[in-house]
Amino acid sequence: VEAPDKRNIQDGVRLLEELGALTFNDETGHYKLTSSGRQLAQLPVDPRLARMVLEAQRFGCVREVMIITSALSIQDPRERPVEKQQAADEKHRRFADKESDFLAFVNLWNYLGEQQKALSGNQFRRQCKGDFLNYLRVREWQDIYTQLRQVVRELGIPVNSEPAGFREVHCALLTGLLSHIGIKDAEKQEFTGARNARFAIFPGSGLFKKPPKWTMVAELVETSRLWGRIAARIDPEWIEPLAQHLIKRSYSEPHWEKGQGAVMAQEKVTLYGLPIVAARKVNYGSIDPTLSRELFIRHALVEGDWQTRHAFFRNNQKLRSEVEDLEHKSRRRDILVDDETLFNFYDQRVGQQVVSAKHFDSWWKLASRDTPDLLSFDKQMLIKEGADKVSQLDYPNFWHQGNLKLKLSYQFEPGADADGVTVHIPLPLLNQVEDQGFEWQIPGVRRELIIALIKSLPKPLRRNLVPAPNYADAFLGRVTAMELPLLDALAKEFRRMTGVTLERENWQWEQVPDHLKMTFRVVDEHNRKLKEGKDLSALKAELKEKVQETLSKVADDGLEQNGLHIWSFGDLPRSYEQKRGGYQVKAWPALVDEKESVAIRLFDSEQEQQKMMWRGQRRLLLLNIPSPIKYLHEKLPNKAKLGLYFNPYGKVLDLIDDCIACGVDKLMAEAGGPAWQQQNFEQLHEKVRAELNDTVVEIAKQVEQILTAVFNINKRLKGRVDMTMALALSDIKAQMSGLVYRGFVTGNGWKRLGDTLRYLHGIERRLEKLPADPHSDRARMLKVQAVEQAWQTWRNKLPPQRQDDEEVRDIRWMIEELRISYFAQQLGTPYPVSDKRILQTMEQFAA
Repeated sequence: VEAPDKRNIQDGVRLLEELGALTFNDETGHYKLTSSGRQLAQLPVDPRLARMVLEAQRFGCVREVMIITSALSIQDPRERPVEKQQAADEKHRRFADKESDFLAFVNLWNYLGEQQKALSGNQFRRQCKGDFLNYLRVREWQDIYTQLRQVVRELGIPVNSEPAGFREVHCALLTGLLSHIGIKDAEKQEFTGARNARFAIFPGSGLFKKPPKWTMVAELVETSRLWGRIAARIDPEWIEPLAQHLIKRSYSEPHWEKGQGAVMAQEKVTLYGLPIVAARKVNYGSIDPTLSRELFIRHALVEGDWQTRHAFFRNNQKLRSEVEDLEHKSRRRDILVDDETLFNFYDQRVGQQVVSAKHFDSWWKLASRDTPDLLSFDKQMLIKEGADKVSQLDYPNFWHQGNLKLKLSYQFEPGADADGVTVHIPLPLLNQVEDQGFEWQIPGVRRELIIALIKSLPKPLRRNLVPAPNYADAFLGRVTAMELPLLDALAKEFRRMTGVTLERENWQWEQVPDHLKMTFRVVDEHNRKLKEGKDLSALKAELKEKVQETLSKVADDGLEQNGLHIWSFGDLPRSYEQKRGGYQVKAWPALVDEKESVAIRLFDSEQEQQKMMWRGQRRLLLLNIPSPIKYLHEKLPNKAKLGLYFNPYGKVLDLIDDCIACGVDKLMAEAGGPAWQQQNFEQLHEKVRAELNDTVVEIAKQVEQILTAVFNINKRLKGRVDMTMALALSDIKAQMSGLVYRGFVTGNGWKRLGDTLRYLHGIERRLEKLPADPHSDRARMLKVQAVEQAWQTWRNKLPPQRQDDEEVRDIRWMIEELRISYFAQQLGTPYPVSDKRILQTMEQFAA
């Protein structure tokens, strides 16, 4: 056979294999015609089309498929004369389907049938011409359909009378076009087809403008490029069931899955190189039993990553945990035998057919009857040596702080977050646990911790404490009680020993290995980890909302309430305690501002309680007194009204509400703060009701002066900017944004309104002097910015609950006074101020 003919034969054989008409016999080495192949030979159309007709029987769409295959067997009956292309396209568009060119043939067939019944022969011929349809091809189409129908009837294939669905018709067509499918390129208007062919949908197709992700085409024609003619949208899920004899499967990433109790892998299914299924999870046991058995033993039996109730497994895990505890506590790796030893133990005993949890259960049900101890560990087989040298007294199981008793656990895993000693803190107790004492660590770790701290000292100081282990032992011999913080106790004792003074900043705590620092693990009521870390304050801040939710749940006596508009709940207790789950829960109740009403909530700290109580009681007072707005409108001078209406920080009513809230704050402060008893609240209510109107008027007058000063400063900041003054003007804008902002009246407080106006006047004085000596202004500005940066850094290091304390905010106002002393000395300051005084105040606060 010559080469071209040989290729044609090979292509024909490949096509018949694709259609399921031929099958290869491995024993004889020859191809054999299948029963489907014999039926294909009886149909008077191309084998691809014949395959579609046979498959249509299964999908109940024989009529539609015969129409389509008959049409595909002839030249397209639709004509498109060059001089009348637009008119022809409009006529043919009536039959188009936006998802399938194949269905256009069905629509056209139905139309022709209706016309042929209604018209005479000549009229039908003229109608075809008017519709740009070739009459002779239409007749040819009908003849082939008739022949097909006759053969189908002889083969006993029923023809459906009801219209078939889109999926059924195209699944039947797909059986003959498995090598004519394609997946759209994400970036180009073309498809990747079988054997990596690249084709585009023909412009005359109804799918040309909006091509689908997956398509099949009736034929591939190569002209200027490879075109797919007569296309339809398909779902890739249709392909696999129809192409079982052609698809190829590959597997990757075999891994153990605890939930499945089996080894799973990713299956990729391809047809002629096209990924029909990109990544499908399948059970790997039947694919590679040897590897699956090994992974089951290693992960389920050795590592314990398994959900099972077998008694031997629980006992083995318990024995292993006891030995691991000895390792974690003494930080040694030479006590528990390695995993390979345990794997060999199971490998020698577990049946070869066991590749998953279900297989194991079936095997063990029989094996345990004869040898129930076959898979049970003996503690001695798990221990190498040295476990008896660990003193349990140096590694306690609980940490005591006041009345609190907290569980301790140990982990020896360098690099892990919880490496070392971990204290378990139940979420409801988190607000009661203090930082103090934890830096001392447990006795078994304390000596190593002190040695690490000595080594962290700068060399000039460290040389006075050499050798470090000897000084650590001397310290532990002298100090037995944890009365002082560890660093203070170390400094005190080492000064007695050497005469050297050690400051707190000399100790480089960050250089101490993490396993020597206590890990804090917050757990829920089921002892499940919520969060953990080395910084207890950070954990408290992160879990603050969860703590309050937990406190609310334990307050089952109706203490928490919602939607309150009057004081109808009697006296409010300053604190709340209740015993739950073996420990005493403590919380602090307070009123909470909810805009239209107030609520009673429990908080995790007294500081948070005080802050929320003030705001909540302010809201309750406002809900029970007449609004001062009318009085303010009558008494406020027109100039002040105008100033308020030119407020650049939101709506004027919001500004007035801000003034009213500030007035309530002033009257509450004069009365000694929030009331906790109903009688005291009623007295406070009467005071606020009587004095709020006049108080708000006075505050509004001050606010008008502040806004006027801001307006004047902003006028001076507009226009062209001299580059020598640009940094100064930027600094002024930043300062103003911290002084006057939306909500500044209540935010700064009534005590600071006069100071705020003075600081703005200070800015005006600075602007007056700035053009004359911008260099001096820059030098002073840099000093102020250095102090501001130091304050911000210092504030960020404070615990979150202390960052808004009154003392912290006072230092912020000291910086404003520092600006007055630098840029507007003539305005004066209420107390002596300098950058050194501010830094010293921060140090004293920290101490």
